[in-house]
Amino acid sequence: MKLILSLTLLSCLASWIEAKKYSKCELTRIFGETKLHRYQGIGATTWICITKHESDYKTNAIHDNGSSRDYGIFQINSRWWCDDGKTANTANGCNKPCSSFMNDDITDDIECAKRVVKDPQGLDAWVAYTKHCKGKDMRKYKC
Repeated sequence: MKLILSLTLLSCLASWIEAKKYSKCELTRIFGETKLHRYQGIGATTWICITKHESDYKTNAIHDNGSSRDYGIFQINSRWWCDDGKTANTANGCNKPCSSFMNDDITDDIECAKRVVKDPQGLDAWVAYTKHCKGKDMRKYKC
């Protein structure tokens, strides 16, 4: 029992250590380097707004929706975009395990976000976009 408890604690600690909360300026730089800025004509401030309201810029964010879960800084959904081994009938559109979106290397998160916006739903796939970003003043998301 002590071994199981110790392993659980170490696992939680490892997840906490890998987690990162980015700043707007860090994300703006990364979005420029990875060409997410201006991808499909979408500016960095829109992506900053989405990540703010989806995960508060945290790489280890998880949200349980009941039948699926959202993972990482972009809150990639397990029903449509990744496989968490728990969600039934996942489409796994990004062909990734959801756990890959839970660390501080957000390169694969960005690639998946690019895949999501190519889908017909586009940015509307993110509830945070439709609720907090779409048609709103984006100046407060500038670095």
